[in-house]
Amino acid sequence: MPEESWTFLHVNDSHMGTPRSYRFRPAINQRWAAIKRQMATIGADLLLHGGDLTRDGETHEFEYLQAREDLETLPFPSFVIPGNMDVGNKHASQNGRKRKWEERGLGWHDPDLNMTEARLRLFATYFGPIHWTFMHRGVRFTGFFAAVAGTGLPQEQRLWRMLERLPDLPAAKQHVAVMHYWPFMEQPNEPAWDLTNADEYDNWYFSIDPPHRQRLWKLLRDAGVEILFCGHVHTGRPVQLVDGIRVYRTQAAGNTGQLAERWADADTRFGFHRCDVSPAGIEVKFIPGDNQCEEFGTFGPLGHPPVSERDYSVAQEQPPLRPDVH
Repeated sequence: MPEESWTFLHVNDSHMGTPRSYRFRPAINQRWAAIKRQMATIGADLLLHGGDLTRDGETHEFEYLQAREDLETLPFPSFVIPGNMDVGNKHASQNGRKRKWEERGLGWHDPDLNMTEARLRLFATYFGPIHWTFMHRGVRFTGFFAAVAGTGLPQEQRLWRMLERLPDLPAAKQHVAVMHYWPFMEQPNEPAWDLTNADEYDNWYFSIDPPHRQRLWKLLRDAGVEILFCGHVHTGRPVQLVDGIRVYRTQAAGNTGQLAERWADADTRFGFHRCDVSPAGIEVKFIPGDNQCEEFGTFGPLGHPPVSERDYSVAQEQPPLRPDVH
Protein backbone atom coordinates (compact mmCIF):
# COMPACT_ATOMS: atom_id res chain seq x y z
CA MET A 1 0.00 0.00 0.00
CA PRO A 2 1.12 3.62 -0.43
CA GLU A 3 3.19 5.10 2.36
CA GLU A 4 0.31 7.24 3.65
CA SER A 5 -1.94 4.20 4.00
CA TRP A 6 -2.31 2.33 7.28
CA THR A 7 -4.43 -0.38 8.91
CA PHE A 8 -6.58 -0.88 11.96
CA LEU A 9 -8.54 -3.97 13.01
CA HIS A 10 -11.95 -4.65 14.52
CA VAL A 11 -13.17 -7.71 16.40
CA ASN A 12 -15.96 -8.61 18.83
CA ASP A 13 -17.43 -11.46 20.84
CA SER A 14 -14.21 -13.32 21.60
CA HIS A 15 -15.87 -14.68 24.77
CA MET A 16 -12.72 -16.05 26.37
CA GLY A 17 -13.66 -18.45 29.17
CA THR A 18 -11.94 -20.70 31.67
CA PRO A 19 -12.23 -24.39 32.67
CA ARG A 20 -12.29 -23.16 36.27
CA SER A 21 -15.88 -22.01 35.71
CA TYR A 22 -19.26 -23.73 36.01
CA ARG A 23 -19.34 -23.80 32.20
CA PHE A 24 -16.71 -23.72 29.48
CA ARG A 25 -16.51 -24.01 25.70
CA PRO A 26 -12.88 -24.70 24.74
CA ALA A 27 -13.70 -24.33 21.04
CA ILE A 28 -14.33 -20.61 21.59
CA ASN A 29 -10.90 -20.12 23.16
CA GLN A 30 -9.28 -22.12 20.36
CA ARG A 31 -10.99 -20.11 17.61
CA TRP A 32 -10.06 -16.83 19.30
CA ALA A 33 -6.43 -17.89 19.79
CA ALA A 34 -6.11 -18.53 16.04
CA ILE A 35 -7.66 -15.15 15.20
CA LYS A 36 -5.33 -13.41 17.62
CA ARG A 37 -2.31 -15.04 15.96
CA GLN A 38 -3.55 -13.87 12.55
CA MET A 39 -4.08 -10.31 13.71
CA ALA A 40 -0.62 -10.19 15.28
CA THR A 41 0.98 -10.74 11.86
CA ILE A 42 -0.68 -7.64 10.40
CA GLY A 43 1.16 -4.37 10.77
CA ALA A 44 -1.90 -2.71 12.31
CA ASP A 45 -1.84 0.50 14.31
CA LEU A 46 -4.60 -0.54 16.70
CA LEU A 47 -7.44 -2.94 17.47
CA LEU A 48 -11.04 -2.01 18.25
CA HIS A 49 -12.78 -4.65 20.39
CA GLY A 50 -16.55 -4.37 20.33
CA GLY A 51 -17.34 -6.16 23.57
CA ASP A 52 -18.00 -9.58 25.08
CA LEU A 53 -14.36 -10.23 25.78
CA THR A 54 -15.40 -12.78 28.39
CA ARG A 55 -17.69 -15.77 28.79
CA ASP A 56 -18.90 -14.76 32.26
CA GLY A 57 -17.11 -11.58 33.22
CA GLU A 58 -20.43 -10.30 34.57
CA THR A 59 -19.89 -12.57 37.60
CA HIS A 60 -16.18 -13.46 37.41
CA GLU A 61 -13.67 -10.65 37.83
CA PHE A 62 -10.98 -13.26 37.10
CA GLU A 63 -12.09 -13.24 33.46
CA TYR A 64 -11.39 -9.50 33.20
CA LEU A 65 -7.80 -10.14 34.24
CA GLN A 66 -7.52 -13.10 31.86
CA ALA A 67 -8.87 -11.10 28.90
CA ARG A 68 -6.71 -8.05 29.62
CA GLU A 69 -3.52 -10.11 29.84
CA ASP A 70 -4.51 -11.88 26.62
CA LEU A 71 -4.96 -8.61 24.71
CA GLU A 72 -1.67 -7.30 26.07
CA THR A 73 0.18 -10.00 24.08
CA LEU A 74 -0.82 -8.28 20.81
CA PRO A 75 1.79 -5.99 19.20
CA PHE A 76 -0.57 -3.00 19.06
CA PRO A 77 -2.91 -1.27 21.54
CA SER A 78 -6.51 -2.39 22.00
CA PHE A 79 -9.43 -0.04 22.59
CA VAL A 80 -12.27 -1.87 24.30
CA ILE A 81 -15.95 -1.44 25.10
CA PRO A 82 -17.92 -3.92 27.23
CA GLY A 83 -20.54 -6.37 26.10
CA ASN A 84 -23.46 -7.72 28.08
CA MET A 85 -21.56 -10.88 29.06
CA ASP A 86 -18.88 -8.62 30.54
CA VAL A 87 -21.04 -6.30 32.64
CA GLY A 88 -24.65 -7.52 32.60
CA ASN A 89 -27.67 -7.26 30.36
CA LYS A 90 -29.94 -4.43 29.31
CA HIS A 91 -32.25 -3.42 32.10
CA ALA A 92 -35.39 -5.50 31.87
CA SER A 93 -37.36 -4.38 34.91
CA GLN A 94 -38.76 -0.98 33.86
CA ASN A 95 -42.49 -0.31 33.80
CA GLY A 96 -43.44 -3.53 35.53
CA ARG A 97 -42.00 -5.71 32.79
CA LYS A 98 -40.23 -7.98 35.27
CA ARG A 99 -43.55 -8.72 37.00
CA LYS A 100 -45.20 -9.41 33.64
CA TRP A 101 -42.21 -11.56 32.69
CA GLU A 102 -42.58 -13.62 35.85
CA GLU A 103 -46.34 -13.96 35.44
CA ARG A 104 -45.85 -15.44 31.97
CA GLY A 105 -43.25 -17.91 33.24
CA LEU A 106 -40.98 -17.48 30.23
CA GLY A 107 -38.02 -18.98 32.05
CA TRP A 108 -35.44 -16.38 31.03
CA HIS A 109 -33.26 -14.67 33.62
CA ASP A 110 -32.29 -11.30 32.16
CA PRO A 111 -34.01 -9.36 34.99
CA ASP A 112 -31.74 -11.15 37.46
CA LEU A 113 -28.60 -10.13 35.55
CA ASN A 114 -29.18 -6.44 34.82
CA MET A 115 -25.99 -4.40 34.56
CA THR A 116 -25.07 -2.36 37.62
CA GLU A 117 -23.09 0.81 38.17
CA ALA A 118 -20.58 -1.15 40.26
CA ARG A 119 -19.93 -3.72 37.53
CA LEU A 120 -19.48 -1.06 34.87
CA ARG A 121 -16.99 0.72 37.13
CA LEU A 122 -15.11 -2.52 37.79
CA PHE A 123 -14.81 -3.24 34.06
CA ALA A 124 -13.40 0.25 33.56
CA THR A 125 -10.63 -0.40 36.10
CA TYR A 126 -9.33 -3.15 33.80
CA PHE A 127 -9.99 -1.73 30.33
CA GLY A 128 -10.50 2.02 30.70
CA PRO A 129 -13.65 4.12 30.22
CA ILE A 130 -16.62 2.31 28.69
CA HIS A 131 -17.28 5.34 26.44
CA TRP A 132 -14.36 6.98 24.62
CA THR A 133 -13.35 9.00 21.59
CA PHE A 134 -9.93 9.86 20.15
CA MET A 135 -8.17 10.87 16.94
CA HIS A 136 -5.50 8.81 15.19
CA ARG A 137 -3.95 9.78 11.84
CA GLY A 138 -6.87 11.99 10.99
CA VAL A 139 -9.54 9.37 11.81
CA ARG A 140 -11.81 9.75 14.81
CA PHE A 141 -12.62 6.57 16.72
CA THR A 142 -15.57 6.47 19.10
CA GLY A 143 -16.66 3.53 21.24
CA PHE A 144 -19.61 3.32 23.63
CA PHE A 145 -21.84 0.87 25.48
CA ALA A 146 -25.28 1.94 24.27
CA ALA A 147 -27.13 -0.53 26.51
CA VAL A 148 -26.80 1.93 29.40
CA ALA A 149 -29.46 4.07 27.65
CA GLY A 150 -32.58 4.17 29.78
CA THR A 151 -30.92 2.79 32.91
CA GLY A 152 -30.57 6.06 34.79
CA LEU A 153 -27.05 5.03 35.80
CA PRO A 154 -24.24 7.63 35.85
CA GLN A 155 -22.74 5.88 32.83
CA GLU A 156 -25.83 6.81 30.82
CA GLN A 157 -25.30 10.50 31.56
CA ARG A 158 -21.70 10.19 30.37
CA LEU A 159 -22.81 8.44 27.17
CA TRP A 160 -25.12 11.26 26.07
CA ARG A 161 -22.67 13.96 27.14
CA MET A 162 -19.88 12.44 25.05
CA LEU A 163 -22.05 11.85 21.97
CA GLU A 164 -23.49 15.36 22.10
CA ARG A 165 -19.99 16.85 22.19
CA LEU A 166 -18.71 14.98 19.15
CA PRO A 167 -19.68 17.56 16.49
CA ASP A 168 -17.73 20.24 18.37
CA LEU A 169 -14.49 18.24 18.56
CA PRO A 170 -11.67 18.69 15.99
CA ALA A 171 -12.78 17.65 12.53
CA ALA A 172 -11.64 14.27 11.19
CA LYS A 173 -11.23 12.84 7.70
CA GLN A 174 -13.39 9.86 8.70
CA HIS A 175 -15.30 8.84 11.82
CA VAL A 176 -15.52 5.18 12.92
CA ALA A 177 -17.81 4.14 15.78
CA VAL A 178 -18.06 0.87 17.71
CA MET A 179 -20.96 -0.41 19.78
CA HIS A 180 -21.91 -3.85 21.07
CA TYR A 181 -25.66 -4.11 20.59
CA TRP A 182 -27.22 -3.62 17.18
CA PRO A 183 -28.86 -0.17 17.08
CA PHE A 184 -31.84 -1.74 15.26
CA MET A 185 -32.67 -5.07 13.70
CA GLU A 186 -33.49 -3.80 10.20
CA GLN A 187 -34.26 -0.03 10.22
CA PRO A 188 -34.08 2.84 12.76
CA ASN A 189 -37.88 3.38 12.77
CA GLU A 190 -38.72 -0.08 14.15
CA PRO A 191 -41.24 -0.24 17.01
CA ALA A 192 -40.35 -0.95 20.61
CA TRP A 193 -40.02 -4.70 21.10
CA ASP A 194 -41.80 -6.47 23.96
CA LEU A 195 -39.40 -8.71 25.88
CA THR A 196 -42.35 -10.50 27.51
CA ASN A 197 -43.56 -11.63 24.07
CA ALA A 198 -41.65 -14.77 23.05
CA ASP A 199 -41.92 -13.79 19.36
CA GLU A 200 -40.27 -10.39 20.02
CA TYR A 201 -37.80 -11.30 22.75
CA ASP A 202 -34.80 -11.77 20.41
CA ASN A 203 -35.42 -8.39 18.79
CA TRP A 204 -35.51 -6.77 22.24
CA TYR A 205 -32.43 -8.64 23.45
CA PHE A 206 -30.20 -7.74 20.50
CA SER A 207 -31.12 -4.09 19.83
CA ILE A 208 -31.51 -0.69 21.50
CA ASP A 209 -34.95 0.43 22.62
CA PRO A 210 -36.68 3.55 21.33
CA PRO A 211 -36.65 6.44 22.02
CA HIS A 212 -32.97 5.94 22.91
CA ARG A 213 -32.32 4.34 19.52
CA GLN A 214 -33.56 7.39 17.62
CA ARG A 215 -31.63 9.77 19.87
CA LEU A 216 -28.47 7.71 19.43
CA TRP A 217 -28.87 7.49 15.66
CA LYS A 218 -29.35 11.25 15.28
CA LEU A 219 -26.22 11.91 17.35
CA LEU A 220 -24.18 9.52 15.20
CA ARG A 221 -25.40 11.28 12.04
CA ASP A 222 -24.65 14.70 13.53
CA ALA A 223 -21.14 13.51 14.42
CA GLY A 224 -20.41 12.49 10.82
CA VAL A 225 -19.98 8.79 11.59
CA GLU A 226 -19.11 6.96 8.38
CA ILE A 227 -18.63 3.41 9.69
CA LEU A 228 -20.48 1.75 12.59
CA PHE A 229 -19.42 -1.68 13.84
CA CYS A 230 -21.80 -3.68 16.04
CA GLY A 231 -21.63 -7.29 17.25
CA HIS A 232 -23.60 -9.17 19.94
CA VAL A 233 -25.59 -11.39 17.54
CA HIS A 234 -22.42 -13.25 16.39
CA THR A 235 -23.86 -13.35 12.86
CA GLY A 236 -22.58 -11.22 10.00
CA ARG A 237 -24.86 -9.38 7.62
CA PRO A 238 -23.97 -7.54 4.40
CA VAL A 239 -23.01 -3.93 5.04
CA GLN A 240 -26.09 -1.67 5.19
CA LEU A 241 -25.97 2.01 4.21
CA VAL A 242 -28.41 4.03 6.34
CA ASP A 243 -28.38 7.84 6.33
CA GLY A 244 -24.82 7.83 5.01
CA ILE A 245 -23.55 5.45 7.73
CA ARG A 246 -22.11 2.08 6.72
CA VAL A 247 -23.51 -0.32 9.32
CA TYR A 248 -21.46 -3.49 9.83
CA ARG A 249 -23.30 -6.18 11.78
CA THR A 250 -20.30 -8.33 12.43
CA GLN A 251 -19.35 -11.97 12.84
CA ALA A 252 -18.03 -13.22 16.17
CA ALA A 253 -14.41 -13.97 17.03
CA GLY A 254 -15.25 -17.29 18.63
CA ASN A 255 -18.85 -17.71 19.72
CA THR A 256 -21.62 -19.43 17.75
CA GLY A 257 -23.78 -17.40 15.38
CA GLN A 258 -27.38 -16.59 16.34
CA LEU A 259 -30.54 -15.80 14.35
CA ALA A 260 -28.82 -17.07 11.19
CA GLU A 261 -32.05 -18.77 10.11
CA ARG A 262 -33.62 -15.33 9.57
CA TRP A 263 -31.45 -14.29 6.64
CA ALA A 264 -30.32 -16.22 3.58
CA ASP A 265 -27.16 -14.06 3.47
CA ALA A 266 -26.19 -14.60 7.13
CA ASP A 267 -22.49 -15.31 7.73
CA THR A 268 -21.65 -17.34 10.86
CA ARG A 269 -17.93 -17.82 10.22
CA PHE A 270 -15.58 -16.73 12.99
CA GLY A 271 -13.17 -13.94 12.17
CA PHE A 272 -12.22 -10.26 12.34
CA HIS A 273 -12.23 -7.14 10.17
CA ARG A 274 -9.20 -5.59 8.54
CA CYS A 275 -9.66 -1.90 7.80
CA ASP A 276 -7.21 -0.27 5.38
CA VAL A 277 -7.13 3.54 5.44
CA SER A 278 -5.93 5.39 2.35
CA PRO A 279 -6.54 8.77 0.73
CA ALA A 280 -9.45 7.10 -1.08
CA GLY A 281 -11.21 6.17 2.18
CA ILE A 282 -11.53 3.15 4.47
CA GLU A 283 -11.81 -0.32 2.95
CA VAL A 284 -13.27 -2.91 5.35
CA LYS A 285 -12.63 -6.59 4.70
CA PHE A 286 -13.77 -9.60 6.74
CA ILE A 287 -10.96 -12.07 7.43
CA PRO A 288 -12.11 -15.58 8.41
CA GLY A 289 -10.28 -17.15 11.32
CA ASP A 290 -7.81 -19.92 10.54
CA ASN A 291 -9.57 -22.27 12.98
CA GLN A 292 -13.29 -22.77 12.31
CA CYS A 293 -13.45 -25.81 14.59
CA GLU A 294 -16.65 -27.47 15.75
CA GLU A 295 -17.60 -27.56 19.42
CA PHE A 296 -15.75 -30.02 21.64
CA GLY A 297 -15.34 -30.62 25.37
CA THR A 298 -18.19 -28.27 26.29
CA PHE A 299 -19.70 -28.42 29.76
CA GLY A 300 -22.29 -26.39 31.63
CA PRO A 301 -25.45 -24.53 30.54
CA LEU A 302 -25.93 -21.89 27.87
CA GLY A 303 -27.92 -18.67 28.25
CA HIS A 304 -27.99 -16.55 31.39
CA PRO A 305 -28.48 -18.91 34.34
CA PRO A 306 -28.93 -17.14 37.69
CA VAL A 307 -26.03 -17.48 40.09
CA SER A 308 -28.10 -19.59 42.47
CA GLU A 309 -28.43 -22.32 39.81
CA ARG A 310 -24.74 -22.59 38.87
CA ASP A 311 -22.85 -25.74 39.82
CA TYR A 312 -19.16 -24.92 40.22
CA SER A 313 -18.36 -28.47 41.27
CA VAL A 314 -18.28 -29.43 37.57
CA ALA A 315 -15.26 -27.17 36.91
CA GLN A 316 -12.56 -29.14 35.09
CA GLU A 317 -9.70 -27.11 36.54
CA GLN A 318 -8.99 -26.46 40.20
CA PRO A 319 -9.49 -24.38 42.17
CA PRO A 320 -12.87 -23.52 40.72
CA LEU A 321 -14.00 -19.94 40.47
CA ARG A 322 -16.63 -18.56 42.78
CA PRO A 323 -19.15 -15.94 41.72
CA ASP A 324 -18.21 -12.44 42.76
CA VAL A 325 -20.24 -10.80 45.49
CA HIS A 326 -22.65 -8.35 43.84
